[in-house]
Amino acid sequence: MQKWGKAAWTGTIKEGQGLISTQTGVLKDAPYGFKSRFEDGPGSNPEELLGAAHAACFTMALSLMLGNNGLTAERIETRADVTLAKDGEGFSITKVHLTTTAKIPGTDQATFEGIAKQAKEGCPVSKVLNAEITMDATLEA
Repeated sequence: MQKWGKAAWTGTIKEGQGLISTQTGVLKDAPYGFKSRFEDGPGSNPEELLGAAHAACFTMALSLMLGNNGLTAERIETRADVTLAKDGEGFSITKVHLTTTAKIPGTDQATFEGIAKQAKEGCPVSKVLNAEITMDATLEA
């Protein structure tokens, strides 16, 4: 299986503008640029897109692994905070922190944390990232 995303850019790094699109068309010419990445400007940026992809991947992996343990979540919500830090002359993504909260009948916090850890390590997006990936997992009653 292969999926694609694409980006186009015109202009200088600070005044230029880019457009992001995905194969499914969910994103079609969505704007991104310096201000949306390094300031509070409108549009998207690679770090939030990576965060959304990682959160989605992890959440699906967690659902799979819960099912493998005979559990079904009523709801799982995950946020991925992606850290972009200065690295010499450029920047690096140095960390991703996953925060997941789930309502899963028939389990306890320790079991949930163990399954969540397996999902974090097994998620394909986690595997491709070389950044430190940390996590908080909360089971709701």
